[in-house]
Amino acid sequence: MARIRGRDTKPELIVRRYLYARGYRYRKNVRSLPGTPDIVLRPYGVAIFVHGCFWHGHEVDGHVPKSNREFWIRKIERNKERDVHNKEALRRAGWDVVTVWECQLKPAVRRQTLLELEACLGSAWLRRHGKRLAPPYALSVTGETQSLAAEREADYACVDLTKPIKEDNDFMFARNSSGKD
Repeated sequence: MARIRGRDTKPELIVRRYLYARGYRYRKNVRSLPGTPDIVLRPYGVAIFVHGCFWHGHEVDGHVPKSNREFWIRKIERNKERDVHNKEALRRAGWDVVTVWECQLKPAVRRQTLLELEACLGSAWLRRHGKRLAPPYALSVTGETQSLAAEREADYACVDLTKPIKEDNDFMFARNSSGKD
């Protein structure tokens, strides 16, 4: 296990390259935060963990080696407990926590996962800077027309503030590794 890399893994590099190409700037492996998140975007208040499915016990894979089975089961359970503890500590400190699983970065589902990650970052930015995100289900078209300079009259979408907006600050992509819904 000494040869297993704990940072700069292929899944981490995929996420980091995507974020950098999209203009996001981040810090890697910030030791001052609980759990040493793989990627930290301070202006967004987001800590991203890129977890390997085997090491962090992702149920999609569910593979446990046959040799020394009890050791691996205990180790993976301890890793999962530590992950929960670290995420709770980050949330208490005011951070949004995003977990990206290795299986979600397979070529068949990678693009969708990265787009969802970017949507989470946008939502976190709006929340952190006092803006409300209008979810798609809260939009309705009014029958009234409004005139704007250099625009023809048209129906405009209005936000229905009577509908609830989910205020969850923990994003975890729950999708199987095959990419099928």
